[in-house]
Amino acid sequence: MGMYVHLDLSWMAHPFPQSSFKIRSVEQIAIIRGLGLQRVQWFPRLSEVDAPKPALPGADVTVVPAVEPLAAAVGVDPAQPAVESARRLAAERESSRQCQRALNEGARKVKALSRALHANPAAAREQGQALVTEVVDEMLARSDLVIRVMADTAGNESAYHHALNVSLLSLMLAKVLQLPRPVIELIGLGALFHDIGKFEIPDRITRATGPLTRPETTLLQTHAAKGVALARKMALSPEAQKIIQQHHEHADGTGYPAKLQGTDIALPARIVAVVNAYDNLCNPLDARLALTPHEALALLWGRRRSQFDEKVLGAFVRSMGVYPPGTAVRLSDGRLGMVTTVNSTQPLKPWVMLFDPVGGRDGSSLLDLQGEGSLAIAKALRPADVPPLAREALALGGRVAYHVGSEAARAKG
Repeated sequence: MGMYVHLDLSWMAHPFPQSSFKIRSVEQIAIIRGLGLQRVQWFPRLSEVDAPKPALPGADVTVVPAVEPLAAAVGVDPAQPAVESARRLAAERESSRQCQRALNEGARKVKALSRALHANPAAAREQGQALVTEVVDEMLARSDLVIRVMADTAGNESAYHHALNVSLLSLMLAKVLQLPRPVIELIGLGALFHDIGKFEIPDRITRATGPLTRPETTLLQTHAAKGVALARKMALSPEAQKIIQQHHEHADGTGYPAKLQGTDIALPARIVAVVNAYDNLCNPLDARLALTPHEALALLWGRRRSQFDEKVLGAFVRSMGVYPPGTAVRLSDGRLGMVTTVNSTQPLKPWVMLFDPVGGRDGSSLLDLQGEGSLAIAKALRPADVPPLAREALALGGRVAYHVGSEAARAKG
């Protein structure tokens, strides 16, 4: 243990995330012994041991010190790719920690402004506007922002995280549609407050995980009108009020409360309607009914497309990617992972956090499929179809939340 080794095998011929790595356990040694190799290269400069034994005990495998300049010249020196992969993974984890802190702070702010709705509606509006402006400032100032998937530990405060999810993704979608900044901001604000009318309805209805009676359904649907009434007290703009009033309307006339159709629904409301439907599919009140991000997009595009503005829905699918952040995947070489962010130019080639069956969470690595040639995603998986150890290591399952982060940490070189 402590040797940095290189295996002269393709990725598909061994279970390790890289062909070059530092041995950390006897289990890794046992796996190497079983690969049928006649020799293993080791790199003294990257190792924690001075000199290994000439052969691994119990196996006819010779340990060959690599001539590093020559190895680099012929393209087999693994040091730089491994170091770069570790750097990117460390940067990803730090960025995720920062985003998680920002997400938790955002939820705290939404909870605070929700409590101020009745006592001080003007203050609630100002707090909401400040929160939206902060996100828009960052979103419009940088070209390398990406949507990151985060673990949602909201528990009974899931309503606040839902408001954040819908607001953030609506802002992202409005930017993709190249709307002017004033419109983007009003969309973010209307999305943040789209469900405030639910605070006027008993929890036994708004948090029910089973089917509602017809009277209960009718009462729940009044949250749009109740939300507009609160929005007027807050002095939200008429355009923001329309988002609250119309975010459950459908383009085919099957929505509520007014059964509006097509362009009779305001564009900002059409944007929020798509995002709201997506987040409700990913994060339903009954977690057992949750769809993966990939399944949710597929359902919206395949079976519910008529309910939404097709241009808006198409832009949302393209921006989230065929495999949205949070999707568990199996790669074409058999490895398991989770999509972390989308490559906007190649939606079939996202960034993937790989599961290391030997190292667990600490041994995981980050892979940009955009630079990996023929390696691709073979299949999207449900968390329940992923082995428990991999599911735990990749933090799959449960509710998902989103936050904006920078792609700069991943820049190569």
